[in-house]
Amino acid sequence: MDITLLGTGAPDGLPRPGCPCAACAVALGAYARAATAVLVDGTLLLDLTPGAAFAAARVGRSLGGVRQVLLSHPHDGPAVEVPAGLPQPGRVPDGRELALLTGHRVRAVPLDAPGTGYAVSGPDGQRLLYLPPGAAPSGLDGTDGTYGTGGPGGSGEAYDMVVADVLGRPDALARLRAVGAVGPTTDVIAVHVGHDVPPGPELRRRLAAAGARAVPDGTTLIVGVYEDVPDVPRRTLVLGGARSGKSVEAERRLEAFPDVLYVATGGARNGDSEWAARVSAHRERRPGSWRTAETCDLVPLLKEDGPPLLIDCLSLWLTDAMDAVDAWDDDEWAGGGEQALRARVEELTAAVRETRRTLVAVSNEVGSGIVPATPSGRRYRDELGRLNAAFASECEHVLLVVAGQALSLRG
Repeated sequence: MDITLLGTGAPDGLPRPGCPCAACAVALGAYARAATAVLVDGTLLLDLTPGAAFAAARVGRSLGGVRQVLLSHPHDGPAVEVPAGLPQPGRVPDGRELALLTGHRVRAVPLDAPGTGYAVSGPDGQRLLYLPPGAAPSGLDGTDGTYGTGGPGGSGEAYDMVVADVLGRPDALARLRAVGAVGPTTDVIAVHVGHDVPPGPELRRRLAAAGARAVPDGTTLIVGVYEDVPDVPRRTLVLGGARSGKSVEAERRLEAFPDVLYVATGGARNGDSEWAARVSAHRERRPGSWRTAETCDLVPLLKEDGPPLLIDCLSLWLTDAMDAVDAWDDDEWAGGGEQALRARVEELTAAVRETRRTLVAVSNEVGSGIVPATPSGRRYRDELGRLNAAFASECEHVLLVVAGQALSLRG
């Protein structure tokens, strides 16, 4: 089974007509995207968009063999003129299956937003899942046989390919991963791409973090043969200054994965309303499936097997560690505090080196500007620099976030 992506963009396309934003300004040539439409084996068209026939002709494909046109967008979506020779578009009712004479089976899958998703099985058994923009699967308990046990109809295996709104609904991937419908070899293709993420390197980086990729309009892919699935780094350190966006960047890297354990090293501060507001803002933007642990005892968590860890942040862990060895007192520091802190840092970095868990950690990058006025302040600055360097040496991927822009330092 092969698919041709006649378009891969958001419903308004990219660039968006009349939009003056920076992303639209550079979305030219190969970065331009028409509204998403997918041609399956030349016989099944998923979503009819303006210019679909011309898009097919540009890449040497014809819509003359299309026997079924299915719509995925909400029922109140814009009407599209049907080109001569194409059958009238239709929609499979939720939970129902359509069998085509070509040997394809198409099952409508339940969603948590208006529209219709489709699980397509090819004549040779390949499995494709297609989701409309802004939608994620629902009913993942397997009661309808659609998900739950892997592929459509309870096949017990992951889909070979998922074509979905990865940028707009990364939680859709998390849900599919949680039930085994997306596995390590599933080829995840991002479509419905709009102007929320600048095209080019930034788009590729965001998608790679989710184990997904984007392809240009007109690309033909063979379902089930893609092997070069983007490699999600197992250990990542995200550095940045105050309000740089480092925590948001770290959270993005795991939002397409289920059961993440968010490790908050700051704890609670009774009576501090400003700190409580910061903590609340963090919690509200995290996926609902994530769990939270407030602790600075990181080594046992790193040694355990389990779901991905997001540690935010190492600078607060260092504050706790320096408190524990009384590093703020010059005499205590010289009398064994420094040595004790070094041992704690070595224990932590050794646990990072040996951990089997996917790990994303956040830390503040300091020391580039004002020199602290006190000896204890300068001591903290120096020790955080050493901790960041030691931690980064154990990570496959290191990012520096500046003004909301992530720069790759390693990986």
